[in-house]
Amino acid sequence: MIGAGTGVRVFAHAGPCDMRKQMNGLSAMVREKLGRDPQSGDLFVFRNRRSDMLKILFFDQGGYCLLAKRLDHGTFRLALSAASRGEAVEISHRELASLLKTATLVQNVPRAA
Repeated sequence: MIGAGTGVRVFAHAGPCDMRKQMNGLSAMVREKLGRDPQSGDLFVFRNRRSDMLKILFFDQGGYCLLAKRLDHGTFRLALSAASRGEAVEISHRELASLLKTATLVQNVPRAA
């Protein structure tokens, strides 16, 4: 699994994010809004408003990596408290793995085309 080495932490952004952002925009968001170093080697998870898309940003050996996953049906379940909106919430590697598998699919409603 990506970033599964010792000492690598996973942070999920609690609020929805503009999925048009790419590596530079997300790394700036990590630095400015989350108060963390995007080049720390930690993983940063972002979701869109509809919770049907995730992006994971991490820095690995001199460069940024960006992983994106969009569900065709349903949504990702990322249960974070409303009080933590706009902050980074640390989640476990197990929670991330579960999130990336579609085992966390909470509704199977087709999206409008």
